[in-house]
Amino acid sequence: MQTVEFRIGTRGSPLALAQAGETRGELCRTLSLPEDGVEIVPIRTTGDRIADRPLAELGGKGLFTKEIDEALLAGRVDLAVHSAKDLETRLADGVIIAACLKREDPRDAFLSPVAASLTDLPTGATIGTSSLRRRALALHHRPDLKVVPMRGNVETRLAKLDAGEADATLLAQAGLARLNLANRATMLINLDDWLPAVGQGAVALTVRHDDRRVLEAVAKVDHPPTSIALAAERAFLAVLDGSCQTPIGGLARLDDGELAFRGIIIKPDGSVAHRVAKSGPVADARQIGRQAGEDLARRGGADFFAI
Repeated sequence: MQTVEFRIGTRGSPLALAQAGETRGELCRTLSLPEDGVEIVPIRTTGDRIADRPLAELGGKGLFTKEIDEALLAGRVDLAVHSAKDLETRLADGVIIAACLKREDPRDAFLSPVAASLTDLPTGATIGTSSLRRRALALHHRPDLKVVPMRGNVETRLAKLDAGEADATLLAQAGLARLNLANRATMLINLDDWLPAVGQGAVALTVRHDDRRVLEAVAKVDHPPTSIALAAERAFLAVLDGSCQTPIGGLARLDDGELAFRGIIIKPDGSVAHRVAKSGPVADARQIGRQAGEDLARRGGADFFAI
């Protein structure tokens, strides 16, 4: 019987399992391991169990990571695979982001059976989302829209849209692509108009900070441009204390040794938005992100996110 070299902790949703499978494939290919040398361990999280209430009411992103962190710290799994946008701003003590897979398309997709774009939706149309960022951006562009809660995994939200629970919805194109559902997108929203969640499209691998064996292994599957961009984005988020309760978007891009960052904060009702753009050497990625966050924190003020 093949010895299991690594156990991957993950949520049990189809998208999470697809990301874990992609990670297993990269580890097996890079480390010359047979597929059964890497085991995928699905872990049901609080966020998965409670699917009928907005995340902001329940406590935010940690609902999708708590049980996985516990399994990692207890040694029941060796590494964990997450959608980077689902990670808390401050990770659990003893847990670090050790690597990222190559980022997928970071854009949000607009999906609707009745309109070709957000602009084309009829006056007063309903858009289903439980993301405060997407809600705030939608209302910023179209104050007349009615936003209704829509939670669940990708397939669940697509089914709700097909059942007519809303005229449109918004999903990460990366998730659609990883589930071979990219053709469900009506259109992809231009990044100039609509910044994604921090980390959107990236798959992050978390590891115990002192587990040298696993740290060395996952370093071999890391995609440095994605990890550098994510470091800048998370430094931005940390300044603003971003969570599921704060409408924040941010994206870093690398080009020929330079990092360009753009960020946005939006009032929850969409009425006001502040944007920032900063750039500099890749080596200063975290500093660039922090400075962008500090700029928006000054401009927004202490109670900017209050409704």
